[in-house]
Amino acid sequence: MQTSPQIEQTRRRRVIRRLLDELASCDPDDDAYERKLELLGRRIARRVPPTAGHTASARAGGTGRRSPPASVWQPFWRRQRARLARLGGVLLKMVRVASTRAADNPHRSTTARTDAPVDDGSSGLTAPDGRRVGRLIGRFGAGQPVAGADCHYLLYEPAFRTAGPAPLLVMLHGCNQGAAEFAAGTRMNEVAEDSGVVVLYPEQSIGAHALRCWNWYALQDVSNSAGDAALIARLTRQVMQDQDIDPARVYIAGMSAGGAMAAVLARDYPGLYAALGVHSGIAAGRAHDAVSAMRIMASGPDALPPDLLSPTEHGALQLPRIVFHGDADTTVHPSNADALYAAQEPSGDGAASRHASSEATPASDGQRGYTRSALFGTSGVSQGERWIIHGAGHAWTGGDGTQSHTDAAGPDASRQMMRFFLQHHLNSKIL
Repeated sequence: MQTSPQIEQTRRRRVIRRLLDELASCDPDDDAYERKLELLGRRIARRVPPTAGHTASARAGGTGRRSPPASVWQPFWRRQRARLARLGGVLLKMVRVASTRAADNPHRSTTARTDAPVDDGSSGLTAPDGRRVGRLIGRFGAGQPVAGADCHYLLYEPAFRTAGPAPLLVMLHGCNQGAAEFAAGTRMNEVAEDSGVVVLYPEQSIGAHALRCWNWYALQDVSNSAGDAALIARLTRQVMQDQDIDPARVYIAGMSAGGAMAAVLARDYPGLYAALGVHSGIAAGRAHDAVSAMRIMASGPDALPPDLLSPTEHGALQLPRIVFHGDADTTVHPSNADALYAAQEPSGDGAASRHASSEATPASDGQRGYTRSALFGTSGVSQGERWIIHGAGHAWTGGDGTQSHTDAAGPDASRQMMRFFLQHHLNSKIL
């Protein structure tokens, strides 16, 4: 049972979180932004514990509430104010980019009709039998509603599938994107057609996040019962049932916020997904609110000691993963790729049975150079890969350059991810 001070502390935390959410939706140049900052400052100041002298005077003078001295809370608040101002500026920039893109192309829609294919830019495909085709040869459209998962999604069903259950790849878009735009930019449907893989593209709603970001840092998403992670897991299971999917070959990948969300799913549902792919994303469990998320994006993750990891995180550490990141990314710090890859590096008793390698490929013929690090088992199959693309920013490499957040000059991340995924099955004993 909570005591009165604990109840008061919980109430104050809720108020501060609400104020932070309201602050993120305000223009920093607006008067309302300044008023909310001042109100937030007062709330934070009330949370600072009083000094020993203050405590003594309070006991002597009665039970009335006393505010801490200005010398205690003002320096703290100035630092918080500067951090919140930077956060507001970044969020405002993202909103303005999204608004400008919508104004430049008012007819663009990320919603697909169930009775019509969606053009994902994958023209001029080569079928597995060598036949050239001028358009998508599989089906790509909106999926049927799923009970308990209020989420729009697109599904690509390849025309060429081998006999028996097919593999499934779940692809999570980044902020300011939709499912159709993400499919077009990554050209993953083209790769899926060649490989006979079904691809599921969940789409975040504007109601859940104004910028269509997956809530990868939300506190409710670190459990198996609520939040975006649970919604995506339900979608995955329903598609597995409807599409005759091999449960041992289900994979999860994403870009930016979608990559961070994919890492959360790999952590919370290690028995559902066989491998993880993250492009320009963040490891799970490093942020718990918008402020810490923006700090990690800007500066990289803090070290998280193994004894602070949950049991599911310990189990997910061995999930095979492939990571891509541009070393010129100014949106998500490149060191986040190191944190994702570090979970697969050999240590302890497992170090003797694994070996690591690193190979640099220089730029040539208009293509970016990159450094690929890999961790192999005795069977020669890579358990972890890290691709650092030199000179690349916050973009999916090897994608369609006419789409947002893509870099056609980089290595083909979609094909490399698919190659990596199809090496791995759940419960496979690859050493």
